[in-house]
Amino acid sequence: MSRRLPRRTFFGLAGGAGVLLAAGLTAPRLLAQGSPGTGELLRSGLPLPEPFRVPLPIPPVLRPQRTVDIDHHTITQRAATAEILPGVRTPIWGYDGIFPGPTIESRRDRTTVVHHRNELPVPTVVHLHGGHTPAESDGYPTDLVLPRSGWETGHAAHGMVDSRARISNGERDYVFPFRQRAATLWYHDHRMDFTGPAVYRGLAGFHLVRDDEEDSLGLPSGERELPLMIADRAFDEHGAFAYPSLDRTLRTTPGVENAYVEGVFGDVILVNGAPWPVHEVAAVRYRLRVLNGSNARRYDLALDPPPPGGGGFVQIGSDQGLLDTPREHDHLPIAPAERYDLVVDFGRYPVGTAVTLVNRLGTGSTAQVMRFAVTRRAPDESRVPAKLGEIPPLTREQATITREFSFRAGTVHGRAGWVIGGEPFSPELMSASPRLGDTEIWRFVADIHHPVHLHLVGFRILSRGGRPPGPFDGGIKDTVDLSPGESVEVIARFDGYRGRYVFHCHNAEHEDMAMMANFEVV
Repeated sequence: MSRRLPRRTFFGLAGGAGVLLAAGLTAPRLLAQGSPGTGELLRSGLPLPEPFRVPLPIPPVLRPQRTVDIDHHTITQRAATAEILPGVRTPIWGYDGIFPGPTIESRRDRTTVVHHRNELPVPTVVHLHGGHTPAESDGYPTDLVLPRSGWETGHAAHGMVDSRARISNGERDYVFPFRQRAATLWYHDHRMDFTGPAVYRGLAGFHLVRDDEEDSLGLPSGERELPLMIADRAFDEHGAFAYPSLDRTLRTTPGVENAYVEGVFGDVILVNGAPWPVHEVAAVRYRLRVLNGSNARRYDLALDPPPPGGGGFVQIGSDQGLLDTPREHDHLPIAPAERYDLVVDFGRYPVGTAVTLVNRLGTGSTAQVMRFAVTRRAPDESRVPAKLGEIPPLTREQATITREFSFRAGTVHGRAGWVIGGEPFSPELMSASPRLGDTEIWRFVADIHHPVHLHLVGFRILSRGGRPPGPFDGGIKDTVDLSPGESVEVIARFDGYRGRYVFHCHNAEHEDMAMMANFEVV
């Protein structure tokens, strides 16, 4: 960090959320839905294509090498070029050279080993977001995989060296036991100080966990199950991803230019790496696994036109798998790193209807996401049962302690930045040490928009601003969206593995500028 926060940030905190916090009040959730989050728009330097001209890409599924009880995958992280905007070549960093990376599918209680080779010019770290993962494979931000070509420049987190870091030369095995429910997970780069630009260049992909409970429900499957990674980007005049890094080589100096320290918004909406794509569907039910893979932008998704009778989205799952029962929504707010598992019945539309997935928080080029073209009738044997999954109860009475963490603008080594509990991230500073198997309540308080993510564990949302959870807070989460001035209580059981983990804001620019903290399960 070497720049100051924009004056409007501090005026905003003093005149809005800061006053609310000082008064002990909470910003209304309804008002919070009107904002795309905390960030600044970065405009592209070349003409943008017309929407709904590019077909929706579906990331390829990796085929594992199988032993008796382990699935083995190999992924190479490398530079490549891709045609993202029609007729334009864009340099990317990709898992196996593609963006998004290949989808990995695993089974509950069956171990998956992913061997990553780093052929990029900088160190990387892989985090399986939502995975219940042993600490040595969780992707701690200083557990670097150095480039296979060599690395001469030392890496320090804001000038600090991590004495516990696990450093690998060129490659590493990440081991995932998957003692967890079926869910939509995703993997992405998690290198200290440089997560934002690395993910922006393409280092992200889906990892789906399946199990017998989910398979028995009769949900839409096969070609009628669509993973949708929604991510905004901007492009420079040559077609490269435009990102305002202070150090464009991503080797030494972390952070972004002064205007973008609140977060980076792009003016192009990509779905699975394609701008405003279109996908032909039959007039039947489809399962949509929706991931917000943006650095900072929030969306409020809706269908246009809405189906007759309203509704449109039947939510069947959240970050960490199935809900207990379906929930129907006519719109769906989603913050960075959140996932929603939805069923949309296109049989409610006449054949020939163009159904647009819109973003109610967007304007201009960011107001539309993609289009579904209902082209034909087809038989449909899928269903959405009234009972979905069994979710273990977590109640206040089970909690052994309540902890509180504030997410605010602050000072990072003498400069303006983003901090948790008044402290910038340090690998040596431990903010909590829950005992293995204990249940705890964590209360998060925000100055402005912060999507908060816990590694290792899923949690239930207990309250927002002292009120019950909202209509989109159901199920087990691992990322919770905090609005300006809002406090949220979550409850989690810290089971599975001992070791050091992190929690942080998933606005990637905030995370890279020290809004992260450690906890250690003991």
